[in-house]
Amino acid sequence: MRFISVIIFISISFYSCFHKDQKVKPTVESISESIYASGVVKSKNQYQAYATVSGVINRIFVSEGDTVKKGSPILAISSEIQRLNKENAALNASFTDFQANQGKLNEAKMLIDFSFSKMKNDSLIYFRQKSLWQQEIGSKAELEQKELAYQNSRTTYHSSILRYNDLKRQLSFTSSQAKKNLQISSSLKNEFILRSEIDGIVYSISKNLGEVVGPQTAICVIGDAQSFILELQVDEFDIIKIRKDLRVYLTLDSYRDKVFEARVTKIYPMMNERSKTFLVEAEFVQSPEILYPNISFEANIVLATKENAILIPRKYLVNDSMVIKSNGDKLVVKVGLKDYQKVEILSGLSPEDEILEPPQ
Repeated sequence: MRFISVIIFISISFYSCFHKDQKVKPTVESISESIYASGVVKSKNQYQAYATVSGVINRIFVSEGDTVKKGSPILAISSEIQRLNKENAALNASFTDFQANQGKLNEAKMLIDFSFSKMKNDSLIYFRQKSLWQQEIGSKAELEQKELAYQNSRTTYHSSILRYNDLKRQLSFTSSQAKKNLQISSSLKNEFILRSEIDGIVYSISKNLGEVVGPQTAICVIGDAQSFILELQVDEFDIIKIRKDLRVYLTLDSYRDKVFEARVTKIYPMMNERSKTFLVEAEFVQSPEILYPNISFEANIVLATKENAILIPRKYLVNDSMVIKSNGDKLVVKVGLKDYQKVEILSGLSPEDEILEPPQ
């Protein structure tokens, strides 16, 4: 019995000491509520260049790390079929050129002049014969013959004018069409030179000389050499809290001992269905001296900050609305900002109150 009493006394003493250690008073400090996000660094205006046509890479003008200007050639793609198509289009354009076919128009114009002369001559003969017939000179059959000849020559004259106009319109259309086809072929040939769309730096080239590429083939990655952006993945549960210009504090894997500040600049409205996250962009307030694309980082997006707030450890909060006072009474409180360790108490608790950690 004496042994049991000793054990009970020790247990009570241990419990009292343990419980005493779990008492805390609220503190008055500053607090910031934030959202965690991870992401990668991207060069500003970074893009992946794709081949626009099919062919074989026969020349590469740059190397990885080279600085390029907008319009600078990156590589050339050769295609024998396209070269032959361009030559064929050039031949066709030359053959159907309007000026080159001027002889056909001249010939048609001569036919008009001849038809007009014949119609005029047949007209004189017809009306002369008609005048004689009115004087009862000659035969009716002869008059009808002269009239028919005049009508035929007049029809031939009008037909020659129509043929001339049709020929002129056809030659003009064919010539213009051939020239357009030549422009298209020349344009397609120019597309065999892949050019930079921005002033920047070539970060990577994924294809080598002699490789076959097509319109779906990624060739290289080009981006700004000086400016970088931060691409953050924000959970769908938190995205409605994010807005532009919020402060972002981040640590880069390449700068482990430093914290950098950034600002939210863009929120993409489409959720990634696979990861259930939204893409949010931010820009450095002051970026590191050296940066490269695809460096990873972890960040906190600060939603709100408050000075002189009454704070308690989050683990002392019961059901997000109550605390246990040192005498064991439960007290309803109103909470405000939260971080990963502490929570703000807006009402129901004073800095002089002692509270207990809830039993686990």
